Amino acid sequence: MIDQQIEIPTRDGHTTTFITHPERGGPHPVILFYMDAPAIREELRDMARRLGTSGYYVMLPNLYYRSGVMELGPIPPDPEAPERKRMFGFMNSINIPLIMEDTRALLAYAEGQSAARTDRIGTVGYCMSGRYAINAATHFPDRVKAAASIYGTHLATDQPDSPHLAGRKTRAELYFGCAETDVYAPAEIVEHVKQGMKDHAAKAEVEIYPGTHHGFAFPKRPVYDRDAAERHWERLLALYRRNLSS
Repeated sequence: MIDQQIEIPTRDGHTTTFITHPERGGPHPVILFYMDAPAIREELRDMARRLGTSGYYVMLPNLYYRSGVMELGPIPPDPEAPERKRMFGFMNSINIPLIMEDTRALLAYAEGQSAARTDRIGTVGYCMSGRYAINAATHFPDRVKAAASIYGTHLATDQPDSPHLAGRKTRAELYFGCAETDVYAPAEIVEHVKQGMKDHAAKAEVEIYPGTHHGFAFPKRPVYDRDAAERHWERLLALYRRNLSS
């Protein structure tokens, strides 16, 4: 495997991006891995490496570069903790239009890399970034063939770019992996997503992971559920195999 961390130019500056891919074989389909709210950390780099070992060119960008930060360090569970309030401030400083601009820059960079194949792209986003992964499929429908939201937030809003409306804007296969107990994506929101996919005859699946809580796929979280996390990996890799293979 080849790992590198580089600065990719964007409309608003440069985003520090971790890239990992197999040393041989290529070019490899690109996977855009959008971080969750606690930002870049070794836990996410390890997850990117796991994706990469399956034959992908994985890009993990820092989405908080506009605020001049990348690694936030440990985030206490106390909602009143200054670190958590700071994290939410960063999270609320970005939105779908900004991240789609960043996505355009990431793809422009990948197009110049001999190890990357950009005609078949997959995306995945956790927590705050589930909506970004799904929107990448609607904003770049000619290239993004598979998109996954894992316990994503803001999945059904009153905005035209709401993820629950994505089925009418893309032919990509969409996957929504949802925790059974999730204050950020309660059951009624998940039902909106299911109905939205059905209404637009989307190529999509909405799956609820029984007995899980928001964050279940992250090994460093107290709510980590090994069985559910491994199932999510199986589902992700199967999604990409179906849609990104030649």
